[in-house]
Amino acid sequence: MDDRLYHCEDRRLGQENFRQMRKAMVVSQLRTTEVSDPRVIAVMSHIAREDFVPAAQRSFAYADRGVPIGEGRALNPPLTTGRLLNVARITKADKVLLIGAATGYTAALLAELAGSVTAVEQNATFAETAAKNLATFDNVEIETGNHADGWPTAAPYSVIVIDGLVEQIPQTLIDQLAPEGRIVASMMHDGVARLALGRTAGGHVGYQYFADGGGCPLPGFEMAKSFKF
Repeated sequence: MDDRLYHCEDRRLGQENFRQMRKAMVVSQLRTTEVSDPRVIAVMSHIAREDFVPAAQRSFAYADRGVPIGEGRALNPPLTTGRLLNVARITKADKVLLIGAATGYTAALLAELAGSVTAVEQNATFAETAAKNLATFDNVEIETGNHADGWPTAAPYSVIVIDGLVEQIPQTLIDQLAPEGRIVASMMHDGVARLALGRTAGGHVGYQYFADGGGCPLPGFEMAKSFKF
């Protein structure tokens, strides 16, 4: 379809349309899987995801796929986000580190689930956009820095959420977890993208891969390429 038609469609979509799309996302994507935490369902039911995507992509804000936001990046599919937050079991007692703030959507969800959120974004343009989108939240800090470095200044964190598909999780992030902390991410495991929940024990993390699932690649976690002879 001609891009101009998408723009016309976007202009016709009103708040009621997006509310219906959001409801459909919750009913058809979240409730049909194992997203059972009522608090996660509640925040994803009312946070307007369309406000966090470029205008040309608004009509796809609730589609079961990644939503491009520019510069080779995309927001995770809603289902991926929902399943990660579901297993993280975040409460107001938690101090959360979000890796990959992007335009701020997941940070907005976390702001309502957690006590405080530090969101790191290595793309300065996205970090600025996220800060603007999250201006009404008083428990979120947006920091600009390398994703793989996290934000040790405010560590330790009880929960780390990596909002994208990564090839590896470096020890620099693990070191920022509090004892008995947990970390959730979409990870490449044996060549397959899988959703993972990690828990700390003795300075190390054991991962439980609980679902095969997608996720949009997050830069900064690429494994070094090895040479074969």
